[in-house]
Amino acid sequence: MYEEGEQRTFTLSEARTLLPTVSLLMSRVVREHGILSSIAEEVERARANANIDGGTPIGAAYLTHLMRFSEAAGRVQSLGVLIKDLKTGLIDFPYEYDGRIIYLCWRLGEDDIEWWHEIEAGFAGRQRLTDDFS
Repeated sequence: MYEEGEQRTFTLSEARTLLPTVSLLMSRVVREHGILSSIAEEVERARANANIDGGTPIGAAYLTHLMRFSEAAGRVQSLGVLIKDLKTGLIDFPYEYDGRIIYLCWRLGEDDIEWWHEIEAGFAGRQRLTDDFS
């Protein structure tokens, strides 16, 4: 789909059309990230002891969750959507507005895309969409 370094821009309609798919994928990303985070300490301990035949019974589960996480995150990114927060499922859709790129902003659990922000402003600078967006 989109190579690294290449940025897709979306219309509001295109972003909203993708939302059901992206929502499902981001649910997986957030879930798998949470699982990986919860077992990270055990996996790191096993990694540190690898030279003395260290291991962990959760090694296979870790790899399974890592593959699920990577697959879901990769699919989101291949659509041109930017993942901003793995804990909350925050994403941005690049959008051309008034001759510049801004981000349409959505977070897992929101019903629709209703926010935007300047690239530099981030989540803290979110503003409600107005009729100017279409």
